[in-house]
Amino acid sequence: MYVAVKGGERAIENAHRLLAHQRRGDRSIPELSLSQISEQLALAVDRVMSEGSLYDRELAALAIKQARGDMIEAIFLVRAFRATLPRFGATEPVDTGTMQVRRRISSTFKDIPGGQILGPTFDYTHRLLDPQLAEGFVPEPPAHSEAAPAATPRVTDILGRDGLIEPSPEATADAPVGDLTREPLSFPADRDLRLQNLARADEGFLLALGYSSQRGYGRNHPFAGEIRFGEVEVEFFAEDAGFAVPLGALALTECQMVNQFKGSATEAPCFTRGYGLAFGQSERKTMSMALVDRALRARELGEDVVAPAQDEEFVMSHSDNVQATGFVEHLKLPHYVDFQSELGLLRKLRKEFAEAEGQPALREAAE
Repeated sequence: MYVAVKGGERAIENAHRLLAHQRRGDRSIPELSLSQISEQLALAVDRVMSEGSLYDRELAALAIKQARGDMIEAIFLVRAFRATLPRFGATEPVDTGTMQVRRRISSTFKDIPGGQILGPTFDYTHRLLDPQLAEGFVPEPPAHSEAAPAATPRVTDILGRDGLIEPSPEATADAPVGDLTREPLSFPADRDLRLQNLARADEGFLLALGYSSQRGYGRNHPFAGEIRFGEVEVEFFAEDAGFAVPLGALALTECQMVNQFKGSATEAPCFTRGYGLAFGQSERKTMSMALVDRALRARELGEDVVAPAQDEEFVMSHSDNVQATGFVEHLKLPHYVDFQSELGLLRKLRKEFAEAEGQPALREAAE
């Protein structure tokens, strides 16, 4: 129950006008264009697309601009827009093995078929502020070479051929795939729902959980089997045509973690897997996702659930930053009636306490 405040509508309208003014900033400075945001803040755009569950660089750039750079607000805007879109079908599963690779690394093998491809990365930068960027620095053009014709098989497939890693867990072919955007979350959750949840989850939350699993809060000793970033073609099966037709290409990052081995009296020891996939170049997100995915497979692999990262209900119920924002930020809304009832109850309890102790009534500070 909320109490209406006179003049509230006018105050809100003025707040919106002030927000638009603050968003624009100093009018003597050129306004940011969506193409500038998409091209020069590409990793921010990638995160908004992934956690907003909508692959559209222009819309993600618009959301970042509208949100004044507040990433969670931008993700909220994209999700709200996504909810208005009609859905006419589902694409075929993408084959990341056919990815046109821009970056591909493995920390498990130095030499891999197709080679290590460093691509665009912060990994070898010195993490020192570059004052040249403040002066309109124009970088040298990148080096170019002919694309290598060599195949780039997944590292986990190479391990799988020798039986050194468990087969990739697969769902029953006829089983329907869950959809967190249309169905309420329920437990226990199968891996399809868990991976959907992790793909939309807040990167910082997953990063913290993945870090915790490496520090001993859950059994997890990982190696980055492979991280690859590039374009993958998306196909849609057209019933009228009777075959799949290409719709375009998506930029994706995929991470496959090779984790501690397991075995039993009837099965030879082998490595286990964790998996991460996200839009754009999202390496930190996919690595964290793969670590948490492996942790959430604890029951499946017969491990004790002793840590937060292994508890699917804890992880899936708290990973969504849009939902978390709603619960936290609603505290800014009027709670006058609720607080007055709590205040009245507290005063009553203090009076009863004083009477029971034979003390004079507890006095409140003068206003």
